[in-house]
Amino acid sequence: MSPEDQTPDAVVAEQLGDRLKHVGNVLRASDLARRHGRVSDLIGLVVEATGLQAEVGEICMVNGDRGHPPVPAEVVGFRGARTLLMPLGEMHGIGPATTTRATGTPFRIRVGQDLLGRVIDGLGKPIDGMPRATNGHPRSTNASPPDPLDRPRIDQRVDLGVRALDALVPCGRGQRLGIFAGSGVGKSSLLGMIARSTTADVNVIALVGERGREVKEFVERDLGDALSRSVVVVATSDQPALVRIKAAFTATAIAEHFRDQGNDVMLMMDSVTRFAMAQREVGLAIGEPPATRGYTPSVFAQLPRLLERSGTARTGSITGLYTVLVDGDDMNEPIADAVRSILDGHVVLTRELAHASHYPAIDVLQSVSRLVGEIVSPEVRAAGQAVRQLMASYKEKEDLIAIGAYQGGTDPTVDAAIALRPQLDRFLKQRPDEKSSAAEADELLLDIAARIGEYAGVGPEPAPADPAEQPASAPGGSAAAIPPLPNLA
Repeated sequence: MSPEDQTPDAVVAEQLGDRLKHVGNVLRASDLARRHGRVSDLIGLVVEATGLQAEVGEICMVNGDRGHPPVPAEVVGFRGARTLLMPLGEMHGIGPATTTRATGTPFRIRVGQDLLGRVIDGLGKPIDGMPRATNGHPRSTNASPPDPLDRPRIDQRVDLGVRALDALVPCGRGQRLGIFAGSGVGKSSLLGMIARSTTADVNVIALVGERGREVKEFVERDLGDALSRSVVVVATSDQPALVRIKAAFTATAIAEHFRDQGNDVMLMMDSVTRFAMAQREVGLAIGEPPATRGYTPSVFAQLPRLLERSGTARTGSITGLYTVLVDGDDMNEPIADAVRSILDGHVVLTRELAHASHYPAIDVLQSVSRLVGEIVSPEVRAAGQAVRQLMASYKEKEDLIAIGAYQGGTDPTVDAAIALRPQLDRFLKQRPDEKSSAAEADELLLDIAARIGEYAGVGPEPAPADPAEQPASAPGGSAAAIPPLPNLA
């Protein structure tokens, strides 16, 4: 029977039936039982509760005694018949037999456009003195990475605003780069330079385990005017380990929200090492066996779950810059080695360059972008290879040059490296407030490569020309010398 032939009573009955069916489906999917338990033990960071039925990752409320507010806690494991909880705040008011209640939902944050220009903590609460954002919708901080076959290939370049990176370690839109450095070498300043100058639509910056003193400095000095298109997520070193872990996942969930809106997002996290330390703290507290250098197996399982969520997707992209605080300047320590194997390139900052007032202290020879062949022209790539060869030749003979034992004319490449050293240093150094673009960096790089050809007679090979236009062979049967690239200065 067509809708036109139905009586009004039949239409009402059909609508009522549909509503009842929907309500029935909701009731069948709902957990109508209240699940309670009681605190039986508290050792270190872990609260043990008995009689509590909850899932791993579920949020529970531990009721405080003597007027203390309830403490949210997350289920992190089980031991026998006991549920292991880790509080998402201070453990004031928790005592023996304190009641606990399962909420039935995982941890969620409210995401929306109102987050732009805001500074929030690892749980999504504002810490900038402004009211909490009410618009938007709840979103779980745990999500699966995009399907591998749904990820478009990376073929577009994103400006980072740092000449040394844009020219020699270029970053693609949706690429993931690691910034490896020891403490006090300039990671935060480099992230601030990128946040101010990048061509990405939105910046999401996670400060995980940072000193409380550095947060305001980063927001006001390093980030500056870029705050209006940025979201800063902060979990200082004094926060509980679980809050520091949540800060990393909260920032990633916010970046995913803006990516789903079709934006190109720049996700910057400082640092992955402190995220791994927080996960190690949680793992050891719940009884995981320590593995490499005390890191538990869950640390190496969580790293790809976090890092793989960035990248390209069907709509929008997340370009990830993850800093790694290397232990004792050892670039091969366990976390650095694990992160380097997951990411699409790495940038190394060295203490030697920082001590020489070379900022940003990027060691170009140790830094690699795995997508350089996909996102830059062949001419720029060849020029970058020529500059790297020049720098490698200088480094190989650096000791001889320093003591005056190198004889000029012995190696044309080294001679060119010595002559072009001042220009190369000016190119690689950059003030924090100095702006640059990828096009400017490419032009300067091509100029240096042309000068290498002038000094040493070598340089980037030009693209093959039409055979009819090839020059005749030089006397004696040898090919004519390849002309250097034109001087762009």
